[in-house]
Amino acid sequence: MNLIRYHYPRATTLAHVNGRSPWHGLESEFDRFFESAFGELSGSARQDRFPVDLYEDKDNSYVRADLPGLSREDIGLELVNGYLSISAEKKTTDDVGKVTETFSLNRSINVPHETQSDKISASFEHGVLTVTLPKREEAKPKKISIEVK
Repeated sequence: MNLIRYHYPRATTLAHVNGRSPWHGLESEFDRFFESAFGELSGSARQDRFPVDLYEDKDNSYVRADLPGLSREDIGLELVNGYLSISAEKKTTDDVGKVTETFSLNRSINVPHETQSDKISASFEHGVLTVTLPKREEAKPKKISIEVK
C-alpha cells in the first residue's frame, strides 16, 4: 500500500505570497504547528477543515479521515464533478432538548479520474471514516509475461 499524499489545511502567509524561499517546507510546518497550538487564541485557524490521508493499492484508492466524537448519522458524503465532499454536523442539546452548540466540518478532495464512481463505498468505525474508491480495470497494473524462444 502506498501513501499518495497527505492533505493538512493550512493558511497562506506573507512568505508564500512573495514567492518561494528555500525554507518553504519548513515554514509551512511551523505555520501548521502554530495554527494548531494557538489557533483558538488568534482566531486564524480554520476550525471547519480537517486532515485526510489518501493512499492506494493496486485495486483501490482510499480516503481516510479521523472524525472522533461523531456518529455515522452526523457524516455526509457526496461525489460531484470529480470531487468527494465530506461534511459533518454535530449538535449538542441540553436536558430540555434545546440545541446549545453546533459545529460543522467540510472537506472536498479531488477524486482520481480512473475511479469507478458507481462502486464507491464507505465505512465508519471507531471514529475513522474510510472511503474506498475502486479503480477501473484499464487503470489497474497488469503483469505481462515474456516468452522465451
